[in-house]
Amino acid sequence: MRTALYPGTFDPITNGHIDIIARAARMFDRVVVAVAVNSNKSPMFARKERVQLAREALATMPGVEVRECSGLIVECAEAEGAIALVRGLRAVSDFEFEMQMALMNRKLRAEIDTIFLMPHERYTYLNSSIIRELARYGAPVEEFVPANVARALRERHAA
Repeated sequence: MRTALYPGTFDPITNGHIDIIARAARMFDRVVVAVAVNSNKSPMFARKERVQLAREALATMPGVEVRECSGLIVECAEAEGAIALVRGLRAVSDFEFEMQMALMNRKLRAEIDTIFLMPHERYTYLNSSIIRELARYGAPVEEFVPANVARALRERHAA
């Protein structure tokens, strides 16, 4: 079984993320969405909430599982039996950082490849930070995230 790991903070998961996951699911037998911690970020949703939101959003996608990931991404990939890491590239500006990470991951685990996928062009401007900012000001986000995520964002900002 060919497994890929798609890591991210997913705070929250967006339709752009889901597009990348769907593309990866066509290429691999199993895609593990790894909800990770990034020490440089202060997430709006706790990791368990992000896992739950992702599981609900991806529930009907065959071959896709959602897991928590702690520590190095390549260690999570290795634990899941993944042969590849999936990374999304929205714009050229993403490439430099992603290339550095891919090279370091290769140094750590040469047997795990990194593949870069581009989302559909309608999602190239989307990221979780923009979604959180829109939601903070009460702007509609239903076009950009699954319904369960839009609901969670509304509830978070209603409090």
